[in-house]
Amino acid sequence: MSRYARQIILPEVGASGQKALTDAHVLVVGAGGLGVPVLQYLVGAGIGRITLVDGDVVDESNLHRQTLYGQSWVGKPKAEAAKEILHNLNSECVVTPVVTFLDPVNVHDLIQDIDIALDCADSFAASYILSDTCLAQNIPLISASALGLAGYVGGFCGGAPSLRALFPDLPDRAQSCATAGVLGPVVGTIGAMQAQMALSVLLNLKPSPLGQLVRFDAATFRSSSFRFDAAPEPENIPYTFIASSQINDTDYVVELRGDIEAPTPVTPNALRANAQEFGQNEPLPQQGQRAVMCCKSGLRAWTAANRLNDIWDGQIVLVAMGDN
Repeated sequence: MSRYARQIILPEVGASGQKALTDAHVLVVGAGGLGVPVLQYLVGAGIGRITLVDGDVVDESNLHRQTLYGQSWVGKPKAEAAKEILHNLNSECVVTPVVTFLDPVNVHDLIQDIDIALDCADSFAASYILSDTCLAQNIPLISASALGLAGYVGGFCGGAPSLRALFPDLPDRAQSCATAGVLGPVVGTIGAMQAQMALSVLLNLKPSPLGQLVRFDAATFRSSSFRFDAAPEPENIPYTFIASSQINDTDYVVELRGDIEAPTPVTPNALRANAQEFGQNEPLPQQGQRAVMCCKSGLRAWTAANRLNDIWDGQIVLVAMGDN
């Protein structure tokens, strides 16, 4: 009996649908808590090609939710570990690991020849970079986030509004799984919904998940959803992300990470500052100069950019350095 017999008998799939999955090329950004269920279900369903992007290594503190890996994989690159493990799950699926973090420079090469992108990185910078790129290239994007006991997943771009249309601004404050914690089944549930949305797009099921956002709260075991098909794109994008390699010598660079967090600033002449207090004592950029705000995730950079934007009308861009 065919490996895919149980899904081929579905009228929503059939032989033609299975061929569509076999011919599909999917970009998955992130092989962590969200990426693990996404990868297992996509590979199990018979997706033909997956490009997997993740620059991190397997860490023991993450194994409670990244259940694809065992202790023997600790310290090894997640993308490469996932490729080997998934090959045993379905050798017909070609997984290409890319051991790097997504940034505004490499994203254009990574989206070449893909049918859909899945944002499993749980990173502000990665989400907005992917959304901006997918919107411009008309590529469907399934983006998700999970923290604590709750999360969301939504379908963007590819004919639907972008992430910026629904979330034009970052929150004033945000936590991560490392600081706020998260239960494994929560990210497992959200990741499984991501995989289902991706399969629905590839199978052209109706109604399309593009233009829909689903929220799940594991504390109350309740979910809710709404459509945002008519959400307008922002007339002006306040800030875009650039890679650190795109910083110029003439830029006005602000390093918002502290000395302990980043002993070496993003550039030798970067101005050290606090995001919440930025703009009180620092000199302003010169007329025509580009301001570059740098932090770990992009959140502090966004906050400092807002403060600078209130008193200066020049170009402002953001850099998210990540854990590195």
